[in-house]
Amino acid sequence: MATQDQEALELNRLVLEEITSKWSLLVLGHLCAGPMRFNALRRANDGITQRALTQCLRRLEASGFVKRSVVSTAPVAVMYEISLLGRSLEPHLRALLQWVDAHRDDIKAAQQAFAAQGPGDDR
Repeated sequence: MATQDQEALELNRLVLEEITSKWSLLVLGHLCAGPMRFNALRRANDGITQRALTQCLRRLEASGFVKRSVVSTAPVAVMYEISLLGRSLEPHLRALLQWVDAHRDDIKAAQQAFAAQGPGDDR
């Protein structure tokens, strides 16, 4: 039984790691608003590189959170949209992003206080 619990915890950790990776939450948040092409997603996520966005979208597609479709072939245009599985995550995603917005200043203050302690202080 303990092995099954450990396996379930590991699977949970892997899923949480996937949806909370550096860009995943932001990309999913944008796609919850509606389908977007690659370059529109890149512009919406300031600072993301083409490579990082490609990797993020591939991981989200492989996990079933995002659907990819080719909408034209000359030149190739690809549309990304949230899947039904991804849509089921939306209320939780919105709640998490709202929590971050509400506590951003508190977190920043805590980080500054921690940094001000210096490297030799007892922690």
